[in-house]
Amino acid sequence: MARTKDDKKVIIDKISTIMDGAKTLVFVNFHGLKVADATAMRREFKKNGVGYFVAKKTLTEKALEKKKYEGEVPVLVGEFGFAYSEDLIAPARLVYEFEKKLNNQVSIVGGVFDGKYMSKEEMTGIATIPPIETLYGMFVNVINSPIQGLVMALDQISKTKKD
Repeated sequence: MARTKDDKKVIIDKISTIMDGAKTLVFVNFHGLKVADATAMRREFKKNGVGYFVAKKTLTEKALEKKKYEGEVPVLVGEFGFAYSEDLIAPARLVYEFEKKLNNQVSIVGGVFDGKYMSKEEMTGIATIPPIETLYGMFVNVINSPIQGLVMALDQISKTKKD
């Protein structure tokens, strides 16, 4: 059954509301995705505080026109949905994980990151940023390396002085 103009307006308003509350939007093509996989994906998104909404491309494009993000809108292809969150990286990371897990049945098409349109490659780059705990570990390692080198040098000096 065809949607009325009022139905479409409600959907556009809902998309606009989602966009107002989200710092990141990841545009997703989910061609060939099985229902069981889609359900598992939505559960994982919800568990991590990421929303997922499926809408017609034309209605999404109209909502995007209202928002006036910087840059150029990526081409929205195939069956279309978008993941969103207040977290800047979580939606991209989760979609990317499912893209690998489901053999490209789900793929990143582009997105909006911190008020700017991003291409597929840019969003994939954002998705591959390590989690904050890993970054902390890497930072500690960088700080620790010179100290460790100094300790090893002092140890070698002390061994030569004993001989």
